[in-house]
Amino acid sequence: MLVPRLALVAPVFLLASASAAMSMSMPVDPLRFFVGRTESVGRVKVMFQKNYATHSTGVGRIEPDGSLILVQQVFDDGKPPHERRWRIRQIAPGRYTGSMTEAVGPVTIDKVGNGYRFRFAIGGRLSVEQLMAPLPGGRIASSRVKVRKFGMVVATTDGTVRKIAG
Repeated sequence: MLVPRLALVAPVFLLASASAAMSMSMPVDPLRFFVGRTESVGRVKVMFQKNYATHSTGVGRIEPDGSLILVQQVFDDGKPPHERRWRIRQIAPGRYTGSMTEAVGPVTIDKVGNGYRFRFAIGGRLSVEQLMAPLPGGRIASSRVKVRKFGMVVATTDGTVRKIAG
């Protein structure tokens, strides 16, 4: 089974569980974390395949309507580089929706504890869930991605997202 480009598929917000002290370092508006330059690094583990490293660099901006536009250059070991584009907007307190080039249908993002949970589908009837948690200092977030097919986890990515500038 070939799982499409899992490289930190959803680095758009700071997600999931973190202590109260860490939440103090999290930006009030998580969209703003991705304004400017960010970098994601991680390790992709796909069932029945060799693990591989992934790295992406992103440039984000806030549009006049308040939505985030994030363009990432993705580099997965052994694969040609590609571009990933996100457009995310807030729809209610702690709730966001949008699109991503590799998603089939909408991306939904919900505040969970002190972070956020992303959910979306990608080709091959795969569902993706990503949890991100801010780390002390507020410039780095841990990221954990699970990809499921028919309810079974078929791939994971563990990594970090780091704000470089902006």
